[in-house]
This record gives sequence, structure tokens and C-alpha cells, in this order.
Amino acid sequence: MSGVPPSTGRAGRRIPRAAGFWLLGVTLLVFMAASSTPSPLYVVYQQRWGFSSATLTAVFAVYVVALLVALLTVGGLSDHLGRRPVLAAALLVEAVAMGVFMSAHGVGVLLLARVVQGLATGAAAGAISAAVVDFQPSPWLGALMNSVAPALGLAVGALGAGLLVQYAPAPTILPFAVLAAVFVLLIVSVAFLPEPVARRHGAFASLRPRASVPPRARRAFLAAVPCLVATWALGGLYLSLGGSITASVLHVSNHLVGGLVVTTLTGAAAVSSIVVRDMAPRRVMAGGSAMLAVGTGLTLAAVAASSVPLFFVGTAVAGCGFGAAFLGAFRSLAQLAEPSERAELFASVYVVSYLGFSVPAVVAGLAVPHAGLRSVATAYGALVIALALVAVVTGVARRRPGSEPLAAGSGKRVPAGRTAA
Repeated sequence: MSGVPPSTGRAGRRIPRAAGFWLLGVTLLVFMAASSTPSPLYVVYQQRWGFSSATLTAVFAVYVVALLVALLTVGGLSDHLGRRPVLAAALLVEAVAMGVFMSAHGVGVLLLARVVQGLATGAAAGAISAAVVDFQPSPWLGALMNSVAPALGLAVGALGAGLLVQYAPAPTILPFAVLAAVFVLLIVSVAFLPEPVARRHGAFASLRPRASVPPRARRAFLAAVPCLVATWALGGLYLSLGGSITASVLHVSNHLVGGLVVTTLTGAAAVSSIVVRDMAPRRVMAGGSAMLAVGTGLTLAAVAASSVPLFFVGTAVAGCGFGAAFLGAFRSLAQLAEPSERAELFASVYVVSYLGFSVPAVVAGLAVPHAGLRSVATAYGALVIALALVAVVTGVARRRPGSEPLAAGSGKRVPAGRTAA
């Protein structure tokens, strides 16, 4: 457990901490489902409004830019104000974003919707990730939830949107109407969460843009950067251009298949996270990065041969690597933060992750009109493979004897197979 005492005021109205843990996991899943819901719709928007691949990746990028702005400013605010008020405000803004999506009639409104959604998701990310660790019933479960819920949420959002786009009426409205209703329910539910963090001074000062990593975690954080960038860069490729690759390179026009591509990647990531949950974090990070490189290589071979079956096999293998590598990186860092440092540390993790998620995808989108989608996807995949291999080397080097980090709040080193959270 986090060691932080539960809130005492009106305790009878609060749900148990274990129930709060699962509620937070669902909340994180829904946020990520909302973030991937537009992905199968991009092709529809592109057909309706006739914009280019560069515009498409701009729509993708403004979401990430807004998310990063929120992470860098309010990412650690819940360490000062408490988890509940920050999360409730983020949920309210996210519900508003769903309403903007429903009213989108052109690229301008779509860009606005993604900006509002990015601000809400960035504000929520640090608070939810920290609260999940605060409420975890066992020492490893918080890091597992922070790895599985985003991957599963991305899978659910992409698959659900793909189904609705292909088979339901009003495909650009119905998915967001459903999500808006869920966010309203979550706002009500959050009111019953216990508050694990006491209010403390410094809330205004914490709004200065910064990414904070505790000194004891900096070496491990630097070692995890190639892994974080490689995993999320691959996710950025699938969520921004995956639908276009499916339609233009693999010649599959069914929108459900476009959603299944993202679902295969992120669903495999969720499954692999559960399978390797008890293994040593750095070993999982290195092994997952190696699998990510292999899966990306298979995917590139499929793109070159225009093979749909091989593309899904490569995507599944890469997804397994994604989930394992990110879980290993997250666990190796989670064990090094005090409760009052968690939101800012996790915000820093997501800053690096979302930079990897967005910057390569934007560059790829700008390059597509000049180099072609197939060539850009190949170069992008080669970059992911190179970063994944760097992460393998870094992970192996950090497993040498004497390289274990110091646990938060102690002078003892953490054995490779355990966490101190």
C-alpha cells in the first residue's frame, strides 16, 4: 500500500480503497478508449471533408500537444489539492469534449475537440496513475493496472468505434454520445472515492511547466526513455495512420478491420502485461523491447508484401512487446517514488511517452505526400526497431550486479524481481 492514511471526513460515504482502485482502473480505461475512438473515424472524416494526410496527423498531433501542456502544468497538481478534485474536473472537461466531437462539421471543430480532449486527458493522467498506486491492494497491482488499463482502453475504443462506424447509424455522433454518458456517471462515482492525499502548500507553484523526476529515480528514468519512446511511437503510427495503411496499402476498406488493427496491437499489449506481471521489471522491459523489434519487423514485411494475415501477426507480436516493455519500464520507476512524488513522476513518464507518440507520427504525416505511405511506414518501423534494440541493450546493462536502484524511503536496494511500492 502507499502508506498514506485514508481521508477521515464523512468516511461512511466513501467506498473502500480496494473498490476505489478498480473504479480508477475503469476510469483510466475509459479515458484511453475515448482517445482511440476517433482513429477509425479519421478515414470517414477525410472522405467527407477531403483533407490530406498532413491534416489528419495535425488532428492527431493537437491532441497530444494539449495533453503535454496539461501534463507539464497540472500533471502534479493532485499531489497538492488531492486526487478527487483534479480527477472530477478532468472528467467534466472530457465530457465537454465528447459534446464538441458530436457537433463537428469540419476540420476546425474537430481540432477543437481534440484540444479539449487532450487537456482533459493530460490533467487526469498524473492524478489517476498516482491514485491507482495509492489504492493498490498489493505492491505490484498498481503498475499492472497503469499498464493494462491504457492498452485495453485503446483496444476497446478502437474496436467499438470500428463496429459503430461500419454497422450503426450516425457513426460520427453515437460513439461520443455513449462516452459522454459514461463520463457523467464517472463524475458522480468519483465523489465517493476516499482521498489518499492531504492538501499541502505549493499548488500554485506546481503549475509552472516542468517535468520532475526524483533524484533517486533519474538513472532508471533515463534507462527507460528508449523503451518508452519505442513503444509509444509504434502506438502513434497505428492510431494516426493505421486506418490509412489498412485501406491504401493493404487494400481493406472495411472500417471494422481498421479498428481491429488498433485492437490487435493494444489487446495483445494488455494480455502480455498480465502474463509477465510477476517477472523482474528490467527483465520484462528488455524482453518486451526485443519482442517489439521482432513484431515491428514482421509488420514491415507484411507492408512490403501487402499481406493482411502477416500484418495482423506482426501487429500482435509487436503488441505483446509493447505491453511487456511499458509495464517493465513503469514498474522499475514506480518503486522509486514517494507518495507525494508519484503524480509528478508519472506525469514525466507520460510526457516522454506522448512525445514519442506524437512527434514521429506528425513527421510521418508530413512526409506521406512526398514519399508515399508505404515508404514512410517502412522508415517509421525501422526507427521503432532501432529504439527497441537500444532499450534491450540498456535493460541488459542495468541488470548487472550492483545496478539495483534504491527504494523510495529506504536505503536498501530493490532486488530485480520485487517492487517497493
